[in-house]
Amino acid sequence: MAEVVIVPSAAEAGEIAADAIAAQVSSRADSVLGLATGSTPLTTWKALAALSLDLSRVRGFALDEYVGLPAGHPENYRSVITREVVEPLGLTPSLVRVPGDDGPAQGAGERYEDAIVAAGGVDLQILGIGRTGHIGFNEPGSSLASLTRVKTLTQQTRIDNARFFPSLEDVPTHCITQGLGTILRARHLVLLAFGSAKAAAVAAALEGAVSAGTPGSVVQLHPRVTVILDEDAAADLEHADYYRYAWDNRFDWERWS
Repeated sequence: MAEVVIVPSAAEAGEIAADAIAAQVSSRADSVLGLATGSTPLTTWKALAALSLDLSRVRGFALDEYVGLPAGHPENYRSVITREVVEPLGLTPSLVRVPGDDGPAQGAGERYEDAIVAAGGVDLQILGIGRTGHIGFNEPGSSLASLTRVKTLTQQTRIDNARFFPSLEDVPTHCITQGLGTILRARHLVLLAFGSAKAAAVAAALEGAVSAGTPGSVVQLHPRVTVILDEDAAADLEHADYYRYAWDNRFDWERWS
């Protein structure tokens, strides 16, 4: 079972996630982080920046990228990662990769998989979850063993992301995304979700059946998952009271060693 943390606000959730990243980087300065985009991880990046850590040796791999947006477009994920993660945190730009930024979409998945393997794998992967239950851009129906590849975005995901674009018609229809199998190779997954719009997807992912119809449910297969939710996102969880109890009564290793 995942470690599920329910907190009052997205800001507090971001602080917990930032502490997990800080612990990882403290253990190894050249740690490999999996970087998510969108609004969900913004509190994490803000809290991490406030810690004033030296992250110059950290290597990063973005979860996904749109297909078809020109270089320099403000909403392609290379631009977003640079603006929201690399610059505020002081990461070294050349150590951060985004799918497809090294050539054409054809073959981009294989090249990205090779780059992750060459880096030694992802140590800690930040994740969000969409209303369709997707993680990365792995929409319902994605293979649980899938690797980085080009995918078609659902209409719901395009509608959800239209707030970042002038209109829905400007939202790309395709993406390159790390696969569910790729994500499961990371050594630690940190999944964040905020707001009542995510409650059904969160409950299905954490307490429903593991299924390609709910891509986020693959986190149940991972041995080390931390899920951090605000109260609204946790509203549909059947075992929410247990999760609160477990977090408040974490095992004290020093006491029992």
